[in-house]
Amino acid sequence: MQRVLLVSRETLEPLVQGLERDGFDVSLRPPGGDLAAEDEWDVILLDLASLGEDASSRQILHDAQRTEGPATIALIAPMQIASLDPARGFDDFVLVTAEPDEVSARVRQALWKRARVDTKNILKCGDLLMDLANYTVQVAGRPVELTFKEYELLRFLAGNPDRVYNRETLLNKVWGYDFYGGARTVDVHIRRLRAKIEDRHHTFIETVRNVGYRFRVLP
Repeated sequence: MQRVLLVSRETLEPLVQGLERDGFDVSLRPPGGDLAAEDEWDVILLDLASLGEDASSRQILHDAQRTEGPATIALIAPMQIASLDPARGFDDFVLVTAEPDEVSARVRQALWKRARVDTKNILKCGDLLMDLANYTVQVAGRPVELTFKEYELLRFLAGNPDRVYNRETLLNKVWGYDFYGGARTVDVHIRRLRAKIEDRHHTFIETVRNVGYRFRVLP
């Protein structure tokens, strides 16, 4: 289930109920504190109609603009359309007066653009299909058996395609900051992943010399 953080000074109850009805796990929070870093969110809805340009909203947007961060959608008032700056980095925007069905559609689209994940928790990259709800993986319809860490490593890389990650970052993101193993742990798991998901017809993980790895779906 995708997790949506709605940051607003208003209750926006119809919007929250509409998103929950469509299967999203919604948390409504007022501005203040490092909300974007408190938990793992898939989408952040930032209600600029009520927040304006305060420091909290700017910080949330800044934190969310990382490639591996959540998709961000601005809720704006009609009079804010002309002044909305595309350089702010939102994935999308929608009027705060929009029907909940439209907001849900925008959320689904933002999820798909950001990480190729649909509302059924399916991540699809070429012939690779990951069912994030059931922890299953298929390549061209062939089931692939992965260990938990192999699965988590693949999910992180496939969820952030075309971005290069060094070994230290992958250790932190997949194994955690309290893991004391060396960078060789990453290399071993990458090698095992390649053996299980790649063949002469499918190449997914690319080695970037002297840097690290990235996930790419090559033709």
